[in-house]
Amino acid sequence: MTSRIGWHRVTTEWQRRRQERQSRKQEQSRRERQRQKRQEKRKEEEVRRSSGTGPGPWLRAGVVVLALAAMVAFGVVLARLTLQPSPASETLTHANLRPGDSIRAYLGQPAFRDTVKQLGGNILLGVPFGLLLPLVSRRSRGFVNVALLTVATMLLVELVQGALITGRAFDIDDVLLNTTGALLGYALVGRRLGRAVYPRRRPGGSPPAGSGRTG
Repeated sequence: MTSRIGWHRVTTEWQRRRQERQSRKQEQSRRERQRQKRQEKRKEEEVRRSSGTGPGPWLRAGVVVLALAAMVAFGVVLARLTLQPSPASETLTHANLRPGDSIRAYLGQPAFRDTVKQLGGNILLGVPFGLLLPLVSRRSRGFVNVALLTVATMLLVELVQGALITGRAFDIDDVLLNTTGALLGYALVGRRLGRAVYPRRRPGGSPPAGSGRTG
């Protein structure tokens, strides 16, 4: 009788442990399935983000045309602001090839309003580059590309000022401030605009569905 009771206890304990192991395995399997589902959802979300349809080819072309028109209009405004002769300032202007000299002079203005006008004006003058360049072409996106294109344009403007325009002089600090404005405009708005018009391509280089052929 005692041996039967002992055997029954051993059997019952073995069955209990077996059920516990099965329960743990089921729980692990359930957690693994949940983890796989979360990974699949995450991958689907990443694919959706990276292969967004974006605007159609005609809408994109319209955005590019508008951006080019805005660039032309901005170029006209830029020319009027920077390439107008100023004979009254001829004796006051001088070329600056040392980065920081003019910025220190702006900061040393007795009136705070003049400081804001000089620094803020040059920074604001560069903001349109950061907003419009990402819309003109996929290749003009990115901080480096925006900075290089802005520097090249403003260097040309400053060279023309110094060589041909009365009362104007080349100033490297103006180029630096304009480029800072372009990068700020790109970081705050232009980057998002560029991604909306030129969404990321799918893995493998194929263009997003519905967006037409991209170059």
